Amino acid sequence: MLGFPVLAETIASIETKGTLSDTMALNLKLRTGSHVLYQLADFPASDPPELYKGIKRIMWEEIIAPHEYLCVDSSVQNPNVRDDRFVNQKVKDAVVDRLVIKMGRRPNSGPERKGVVVYIYWVDNFCRVYLDTSGESLQKRGYRKIPFMAPLQETLAAAMVMATKWDCKSNFINPMCGSGTIAIEAALYALNRAPGLLRGNFGFMHIRDFPEELWRDLRVKTRAESLRSIPGRIIATDINRKAVEASRKNAKTAGVDQLIDFGVCDFRNTPLPDGGGVIVMNPEYGERMGDKARLEETYKAIGDFFKLKGNGYTGYVFTGNPDLAKKVGLRTSRKLKFFNSSIECRLLEYELYQGSRKIKASETQDND
Repeated sequence: MLGFPVLAETIASIETKGTLSDTMALNLKLRTGSHVLYQLADFPASDPPELYKGIKRIMWEEIIAPHEYLCVDSSVQNPNVRDDRFVNQKVKDAVVDRLVIKMGRRPNSGPERKGVVVYIYWVDNFCRVYLDTSGESLQKRGYRKIPFMAPLQETLAAAMVMATKWDCKSNFINPMCGSGTIAIEAALYALNRAPGLLRGNFGFMHIRDFPEELWRDLRVKTRAESLRSIPGRIIATDINRKAVEASRKNAKTAGVDQLIDFGVCDFRNTPLPDGGGVIVMNPEYGERMGDKARLEETYKAIGDFFKLKGNGYTGYVFTGNPDLAKKVGLRTSRKLKFFNSSIECRLLEYELYQGSRKIKASETQDND
């Protein structure tokens, strides 16, 4: 992971080891992570009074300047607590009380993640205290000014791109592009351009004695590692003209508009250049009433599009509806599990070749 050791893994996190300054590189370069948490302390705490005492023992005067803005967030599973907001307030009180004693001044505080962000992980009788060095979630790259109709999170789109077999040299085709997030993340990935370069604010920038010169040097070095062009083509299309206009504007903000060919057309008319590559599609899941019949036809049409036009490509369909996925009618070579918020989804992979055959109903069952 960017040269850092992986000490432990869970379904939602990776633990590594490094300095507070190392968090700058992680925030700048991570494509699929949401937050970079830096552990300050851990201690036993069975109830809110013990939590308050443990928090107040931390030397906050060495971390937070009196003029800074403080935000507290938490994840709590404790039988003595019914509302996380109570914990957030208790922690904020402990931090502020110590700063008033040590420095004679209290920082401003509130829910916005624009300054120093303290994160509490409290399960049963065990509490860990972190600095959230990201501040706002890393999915907020800064380029998506026009989101357009329930777009994918940038981090999820990046994870999808990285999970495909795309070699960053062949073609990347994204019909049904929506606001362009998948195509933009593909371009950033192929260019080796750090996704955090567009952001102007991170949580670590508000920590006392933030090394501004080191941060400037890291940005310059990271920017120099980015490529200027890629061998293959990235093509993004959508039948909705407004979606394509939004995609173009987002790509321009991201600085990759010159690498993506946008077009307004039905997905079946998306051009597939010679040389192969990947086709990545994110159709609707059918969450609203009355969608099922229409979407069944759409998913069947995706299968026909893959079968008739995708020779030499690898096709991918990202969906949260396993019943609709069966309508594609092609054998999957891989099924990768993702979560889009709380929706369990699959990235389905199809190896496409001349005469890709339709499969028996028994072969369409998800065997994960």
